[in-house]
Amino acid sequence: MRIRSFLFYVSFVGALVLFSCNSEKKFQIKGNFSSATDEVIYLEHRSLGGIELLDSAKLSAKGDFKFKALVPENPEFYQFRVDGKTVVFAAINDDDVQVSGDLADLYNTFRVENSVENSQLKFIDDKTRAIKRQFDILEKEHTSKRLDDVEYLTAVDSALTEYKTEIAKVIIGNPSGPAAYYAVFQKINDYLIFDPYDKKDYAMYGAVATSWNQNYEGTPRTTHLYKFVMNVLRERKQMEKQTDLIENAPIIEEAVLPDITLKGIDGKSVSLSSLKGKTVILDFTVYNSEFSPKHNIGLNDIYTQLKSSGVEIYQISFDSDEHFWKNAAINLPWITVRDTESVYSSLLTIYNVREIPTTFIVNKEGDLVSRIENYSNLAAEVRKAL
Repeated sequence: MRIRSFLFYVSFVGALVLFSCNSEKKFQIKGNFSSATDEVIYLEHRSLGGIELLDSAKLSAKGDFKFKALVPENPEFYQFRVDGKTVVFAAINDDDVQVSGDLADLYNTFRVENSVENSQLKFIDDKTRAIKRQFDILEKEHTSKRLDDVEYLTAVDSALTEYKTEIAKVIIGNPSGPAAYYAVFQKINDYLIFDPYDKKDYAMYGAVATSWNQNYEGTPRTTHLYKFVMNVLRERKQMEKQTDLIENAPIIEEAVLPDITLKGIDGKSVSLSSLKGKTVILDFTVYNSEFSPKHNIGLNDIYTQLKSSGVEIYQISFDSDEHFWKNAAINLPWITVRDTESVYSSLLTIYNVREIPTTFIVNKEGDLVSRIENYSNLAAEVRKAL
């Protein structure tokens, strides 16, 4: 399963990029919100530096309102705010914007007339809200033990895959549009849903950055996106050896393995790097699962055969139930440690753990030399590393 705990996020606060406009030309925003009772409506610009108030007006008895705003150089994002409710829309050029809605249910009734791009924004918002609700439900079920750790991870991965598949169609369909830009910066709990450090997700950012640079070169959002993508690219190049090491087998020589230091059942910390000089089976697992007994029996067979040849097992538990882990691990003859962050651990991201269990082989020099895809080959891969 795809585990990506959304560890990287982008903060727009402090970007300090000024809103650029096409001279002093303005476009008009007209609308009607029914069920109005003398409310004040606020027009706000969702700029790179944060929310900026542009104008406000008291709704008429019929709910009519009208604003004017400077024409942006690139597609820009705005929102209406009424009684704490907000709805987002985009302005593409100098075309006037006509909107409608009902204040009794503003989010679900809000519409921008004759705008495919704004319909796509609404689609993205709907999908993002839905996956947030889904994650909240899954987290509650996991906390209440109705879902075990593996079931929780599987469900999260399934929800993310479905979301990204649908939203990617919008991005690829029109990467120069406002919806594509809007989509790649969607977040859950301040974490980007599309992870720029994931190869597949990075392609989405690259497509939008390239298209915006072709159509809106030098504008604020294009410049911001370009810098963001280039910074990620530089960091990815720096991490390339490590990424290749983790994702592929065999691994390039002299790769730097990310170290791990966790506590065992006795409360003492044990680091992976302390095992240099041994051939290590690095195992990511969950004890409270159906596969665990069979999995550990297989590991024990290999450990019994090869321990005298300098083989050690460093097994990491991601169980949320510490008591269960201690009882299950107490009689195991190898090193067992537990990550207290459980299924939310950054180690799952750093080591690109896509499913549980996942096992790596680390040679005596401390280099990761293989990732086990087929457990029937584990013993043979360990012998190769001796």
